[in-house]
Amino acid sequence: MSQETARPPSLHSRAPAARDLVGRARRRFTRRPDRRPPQAAERPRRRRLAWAGGLLALLAIVIAVLIAVWDWNWFRGPLERTASTRLDRRVTISGDLHVDLFSWRPTATVDGITIANPEWAGTTPMGTIERLRVRIRLVPLLWGKADLRVLAVDRPNFRLLADGQGRQNWDFSPGRQDPPADFPPIQNFVIREGRLEYSDAQRNIRFLGLIEARERLGAGNTGFQLTGDGTINGQPFRAEVTGGPLVNVERDQPYPFDVDLRAGRTHVTANGAIPRPFDLGRFQMNATIRGPDLADLFPITGVALPNTPPYALRGRLSRAGFLWKVDGLSGRVGDSDLAGVLSVETGRERPLLKAELQSRSLDFDDLGAVFGAAPKAGSGETASAEQAAAARRLVAQQRLFPDTPLDVRRIRAMDADVTYRAASIRDTPIELRAGSVRVRLDDGLLRADPLRLDLPHGRVEGHVTLNARGGTPATALDLRLSNARIESLVPVTFQGSPPFEGALVGRARLAGRGDSVRKTFATADGEVVVVAPGGEIRRSVAELMGVNVVKGLGLLLSKDSSTTPIRCGVAHFQARNGVMRADSIVLDTGPVLVTGRGEIDLRSERMDLRVRGQDKSFRLVRVMVPVTAKGPLTAPRVGVEPGPALAQGGVAAALGTMLSPLAAILPFVDPGLAKDANCGALIAEASRDGAPVKTATTAAR
Repeated sequence: MSQETARPPSLHSRAPAARDLVGRARRRFTRRPDRRPPQAAERPRRRRLAWAGGLLALLAIVIAVLIAVWDWNWFRGPLERTASTRLDRRVTISGDLHVDLFSWRPTATVDGITIANPEWAGTTPMGTIERLRVRIRLVPLLWGKADLRVLAVDRPNFRLLADGQGRQNWDFSPGRQDPPADFPPIQNFVIREGRLEYSDAQRNIRFLGLIEARERLGAGNTGFQLTGDGTINGQPFRAEVTGGPLVNVERDQPYPFDVDLRAGRTHVTANGAIPRPFDLGRFQMNATIRGPDLADLFPITGVALPNTPPYALRGRLSRAGFLWKVDGLSGRVGDSDLAGVLSVETGRERPLLKAELQSRSLDFDDLGAVFGAAPKAGSGETASAEQAAAARRLVAQQRLFPDTPLDVRRIRAMDADVTYRAASIRDTPIELRAGSVRVRLDDGLLRADPLRLDLPHGRVEGHVTLNARGGTPATALDLRLSNARIESLVPVTFQGSPPFEGALVGRARLAGRGDSVRKTFATADGEVVVVAPGGEIRRSVAELMGVNVVKGLGLLLSKDSSTTPIRCGVAHFQARNGVMRADSIVLDTGPVLVTGRGEIDLRSERMDLRVRGQDKSFRLVRVMVPVTAKGPLTAPRVGVEPGPALAQGGVAAALGTMLSPLAAILPFVDPGLAKDANCGALIAEASRDGAPVKTATTAAR
């Protein structure tokens, strides 16, 4: 074979075949225009859409058939488990479940619901519901908004229990405070034959009531109505809550309501609105409340308020989550006006009460009810029937200290920070101008500090502490009297003018135990000191205190108004187990030195004091007999006790003997008194005369 015949074919010889392959591939993958009529081209597409629609319709029919024949009771188990987990206790459904989904307003019905109690509350169920029916709008639900058309509860029976430890069987999240309930708008809320039993050991209340809630037709009543009846502390209780029409309730439109609550003789009326129905954590209302005693509100509110005379108050009550607030509080408590603001913060271990209160004019006897005493029950005085009876018993028994027991459970149930000011005070045993106090309560420890009472001259200030954390309450007080005047505190006149004038200071420091004022003073320990560092006394009165008959009567008959200095006056009492014994009573005037001793028994509320005057110079006619003050504290009898005449003389020795304790007690009253007052000079004089006392200079060294 030649070389030419052995060579492979050239590219030119293969070109026609390649071009043929490329053409066939191009024709295969190139889309040819559909030259069929448009009607023929749409037929396959329509057939596909028809098949898809048919499948969807068949699926809808199948689902509808399944829903129609489905046994919804299959969901009882999952529903019970979910509810039990949410409520932290066993929830069972013994009846049937019915669901109607073929509506723009689907309906669900559940029969035979039982909610168990926590273990500590026993085996009796906390609540049962015979039937629960709910109807809801479907369209808002698609947008995440719940709009209830119907919420109907048939024969609910609930037993709510709070024990002495503060545990509550309706607390579904022990250890934390859940926010207030926020329900969606409900157009038709129905409770048929509801029964509610409530027992609270701490608040000492029992309530058993029947509840009906229904929307009645008619022009006069087209809204929601909730009524309940029962008893609280043996007194009848009734609650009526009415709301506006529920038709077309919207989430962004306020829902109005009225409240009428009667618990015994306590009456509460209010009208208000829920800004976002039905968010129960936010609402406001204008309320009025009246009753015989503010302390009676504890079972209703859980807030421990002090005992008071009959009251009538009004204000604007609002709630924002855990904060309850009363703005514009005004009205009367007893015969005193009261105004201010207060708030109660819940959602903590103990509710916290904060208040700023004031009175333009305080009737002093209204304060007695705060300590368990009774206000005056005479003509023109405001007091309940029980308080008037208690006042009559105190008068008949000649008693000063009330024995009304203190309910320490209420004090332990809350905390407080309250300030109070009285611009003026009237009807006082001694003249008072104004007063103020700040009271703080923390876990059973109450402290009134600072406490201040303004006198026409001077003031009383200090603090009082009540510790109710232990088994028996313990009370301690420390009060100081400063810059006062004798004539203001002892407002008596003698021949048209005060028999004595001068400065007066003092201090009382006592502590006792007991659940009433009477028991506290009956166990009191401490001391009380009153000092008159100087002043003047009518000479006639001074001579009579020394029982200088001739000189004293002569000055009286001549209506002599001359005075003599009060060089020093001291009364010092040591209190032990309710008995205050005077180890030093001294009144040193120009002509007479008066000394004495005795005791005040706070247990029996009686006194037995004796003072004896001793002339400093020779008197031709005098009878040296003690002057006594005996009897009940409310009405002591002043007289003289005949006794043998004492030899004249020994004045310096008497001064030294009686003033020895004075050097020790003056710093207890006023650190600067021993140096600046006449008492200090008297101590120095007694020391120069040989009395065993220390001067302020010696004491300082």
